[in-house]
Amino acid sequence: TLAEMGLEPKEYNEFIVYWLPQMQGNPYNLITFQQEAYTNSAVLNVAPEPDSLLRIFMVYKALDKPIEIEQPDIIPFNRQGFTVIEWGGCALSE
Repeated sequence: TLAEMGLEPKEYNEFIVYWLPQMQGNPYNLITFQQEAYTNSAVLNVAPEPDSLLRIFMVYKALDKPIEIEQPDIIPFNRQGFTVIEWGGCALSE
């Protein structure tokens, strides 16, 4: 999914290396990627302005059992010129 979202192998490997240790002890994880909810609330100013900007923000919640959810729509990202990549995330607690 991270590759489909636009991250290159080195970038999604860094993402996984960071987040996997925090999630692997959970029986299951509900994972969502916040698009407008994140970008609208966490305004980013970059100078000079990039030609393309990719912001990936994952939110996850530990679960005791699997649940059914709808498959998310993944919007492909095309890098052009000066590109800024930002990734991050957070855990939801009850």
